[in-house]
Amino acid sequence: MARKPWIIACTATMIAVAACLFVQSSITAAGMAQALPVDPTPLVAFTADGEKSFTIEVADEVSERSAGLMFREAMDDDHGMLFVFERTQPVSFWMKNTPMPLDLVFIAQDGTVRDIKQGEPMSEAVISPGEPVRFVLELKAGTAAKAGIVDGTELRHPAIDQAAGGASNPG
Repeated sequence: MARKPWIIACTATMIAVAACLFVQSSITAAGMAQALPVDPTPLVAFTADGEKSFTIEVADEVSERSAGLMFREAMDDDHGMLFVFERTQPVSFWMKNTPMPLDLVFIAQDGTVRDIKQGEPMSEAVISPGEPVRFVLELKAGTAAKAGIVDGTELRHPAIDQAAGGASNPG
C-alpha cells in the first residue's frame, strides 16, 4: 500500500518543528544564569577586623565550575560562589558572559588567601593567581576589600576544612 504524500509531509514537518524546539531550548538554557543551592554553612573570613560571614553556592562539579556566575546580573554583598577543585592546581578564569564585576579570591588548600584579582564584566582576559590553588571564591567587586580580606586571610568552610585535613577555626 502506497503512503499518502500528506502523511509524509506532516511527519517531516513534525520532526522539523521538534528539532527546532530542541535547539531553541538548548540555546535558551545555555544563556541562563546557573543557580546552585545555597550551602547551609556560611563561609567565614577571619580578618583583622573580626569574622565576616558569607552565604555561598558551592561549585564542585566540572559543569558547575564551567558555568560559574555567567549570566548572573545581581548578587547580594554577603553572597558568593566557592569553586572547589579536586586538587591544588593552576587555575584560570575569564568573565565572558558575566555581566557583573567580580572579586576573584584565590585560596590555598589550607584556606589562606593567596591572591585577589578583579574581573571585568564580559571580558575574555585570563585571570590567574600565578600559582596553583585549591579554591576560588567569587564575590561582587569591592566586597573583599570592604570585608578586610587580603592575602593571608584565613577562610573557613566545611569544603575547605575537609581539604585541609579537618583544620579547625583559627582562634
